[in-house]
Amino acid sequence: MFGACLVIHPLSKRLAVAVAVVAMVLTWATPVFSNALMLLMDRMNFIPGESSIWTFKPYEINQGSSNYWLYGEDARSYYHFAYIPNAPYRSISKSNQCAGFDKRDVRTWCIP
Repeated sequence: MFGACLVIHPLSKRLAVAVAVVAMVLTWATPVFSNALMLLMDRMNFIPGESSIWTFKPYEINQGSSNYWLYGEDARSYYHFAYIPNAPYRSISKSNQCAGFDKRDVRTWCIP
């Protein structure tokens, strides 16, 4: 009775391949998986409220015992982790007109 082989429907195979392809595209085209891993590994990490797990890209990471981001960006803004409880990060538009602006040095960001 129960000795029959399990037959997988061809549509199920196609669906599995499609899901795998979508997962690979998301891995290569967006930072969603690396951001999810970052959030899971260190509970102090967060994604800025104006950004998204789909678009936020940390470009400088603390090299100490915790791997939180120091600087990050998305399509519209740059972000700096500020270590201040009531204002944990600072942001500036990518279209800013700051003289001597350096995205890796918050001291050059002309924001109050």
